[in-house]
Amino acid sequence: MRNGKPFTLMLPTSPHPFPKMWDYDDSVAFLGTWGRFQLLVFFLLCSTALPNGTGSFSLVFVTDTPQHRCRIPEANLSQEWRQAAIPLEVVDGELQASRCRRYRLDVLRNLSAGGLLPGRDVNVSSLEQEDCADGWVYSTEVYHSTVVSQFDLVCTQRWKQPLTATIFFLGVLVGSFFSGVLADRFGRKPVLFATIIIQAVFSVAQIAAPSWEVFCFLLFCNGLGNISNYVSCYVLGTEILTGNARVFYSSMGVCLGFAFGYMTLPLFAYFLRSWKTLLLAIGLPGLFYIPMWWILPESPMWLLSQGRVTEAEAIVRKAAIMNRVVAPEKIFSSVKPVKSSAVLELVKKRRLAITLILLCWVWFSLSVCYFGLSLNTSQLHSDPYISCFLSAVVEVPAYLSCSLAIRYLPRRLAVAAVFLTMGLALFSIQLVPQSILGLAVALEMLGKFGATAGTSLLFAFTAELYPTNLRNTASGICVMVSRTGSCIAPFIIQLNIYFKYLPYITLGTLAMLSVLATLLLPESFGRTLPETVEQMPKRKRVTHLCDCRRETFNSTSVSESRL
Repeated sequence: MRNGKPFTLMLPTSPHPFPKMWDYDDSVAFLGTWGRFQLLVFFLLCSTALPNGTGSFSLVFVTDTPQHRCRIPEANLSQEWRQAAIPLEVVDGELQASRCRRYRLDVLRNLSAGGLLPGRDVNVSSLEQEDCADGWVYSTEVYHSTVVSQFDLVCTQRWKQPLTATIFFLGVLVGSFFSGVLADRFGRKPVLFATIIIQAVFSVAQIAAPSWEVFCFLLFCNGLGNISNYVSCYVLGTEILTGNARVFYSSMGVCLGFAFGYMTLPLFAYFLRSWKTLLLAIGLPGLFYIPMWWILPESPMWLLSQGRVTEAEAIVRKAAIMNRVVAPEKIFSSVKPVKSSAVLELVKKRRLAITLILLCWVWFSLSVCYFGLSLNTSQLHSDPYISCFLSAVVEVPAYLSCSLAIRYLPRRLAVAAVFLTMGLALFSIQLVPQSILGLAVALEMLGKFGATAGTSLLFAFTAELYPTNLRNTASGICVMVSRTGSCIAPFIIQLNIYFKYLPYITLGTLAMLSVLATLLLPESFGRTLPETVEQMPKRKRVTHLCDCRRETFNSTSVSESRL
């Protein structure tokens, strides 16, 4: 460590006089690492991730399916026949009242009018059945209302329930792509606040939806701003902060902001058991972030990449005043604007294309596993609020361990270890006896732990691989591809109707395949963020594990030698 800043290996200087990331870090080193300016940016940006945690998984409660049965009209039926009107069926080895069938009411009325009693005079199981022609009665024991009970998304309309979540993630997919391109073109700050407002406005607007189709349209629009907000927030903080502050922010700060928002969701849902009041409570707080527009700065690094040196220096000078340090007369020198890169720049060269393909596969697999396990929380325990809280709490130790991994472990080794842990845990669930339900829940939480840690690691890994003019676009594309995984995650959960453990086997297989893909990626550990394509780390052959250990030891030794 030198001058209170972590030492990092320097890449060869590019012959082009573009602004380098290490030039930027050195140029603003006089600000320090944890001054008042950095603390303000750190906590404000972390707070903007709170609505993402609540909004991303509100579907766990909003679209959950309450217990239900066919509605039985009271007319011309005795109490005995009303109670016997629902047939029994075997579900998972247990005898339960049917959710989607009833005995024909005209037959029951005739038997009731004749004074016959079910079970004594009539063998009820031999009677003809029919669908729920008069609608359904929903239990209010857990929820007062959900979208499923509001629009009757059950029985023959059951397919609409997972499709609702898929439509949300389709919005996230589209938003991830366009927000990344727009942020590289127009700046990180405008896109951050635009996505915050989109998320807040459409969350509230959903409560006025008169039909399932309108609700899905508004949900899609809400998805446009959801994860896009998180990605813009992540990149903005990564480019403003330096040194240890950047590492702590990227590995823990913004991630814990998301996790704390996630943990408040079951609390809101417990006290607000109507889906409309829940969405209102989740959406309205987003509007309180609007005044931050006049507090948070634009990324000086992005401004430099656009040749807007004066504006970048003005931000840094204001930071110097806040930190009570004296800024040099000339902060940035030899700066030329970096040419704005199109999406095609990511695939023009073979090594860039291979890196992007591998990253997209890893992101895809991780997203399927993460959202599959997260959306399945309502099925883990008889109390969905406890299940959701457990799923949220496990993210905190995941982010803490991720912070240590980012500091001391090569990226490929850390991500591969996460996928291996997740895959083994998910494969093991099918081996647990039915009598030890707690162990199965613990293994699923271990899988969720791995998926969460992997998400944080991949955000950092992806940001470290790409230069400034491609970083947000690359992150946006990877997140966009990952959302195709989240789009199919709700349907993967539904595979349990064919075989109880099929969802876990599917997710575990994806995790194991991603171990191999991760080991083929280039390594970014011990390097500063690249500023141009030429400075991007190159892929190397996958060698023995001892090479990874040796690399970790060498990088750590270099850092300690500077203390």
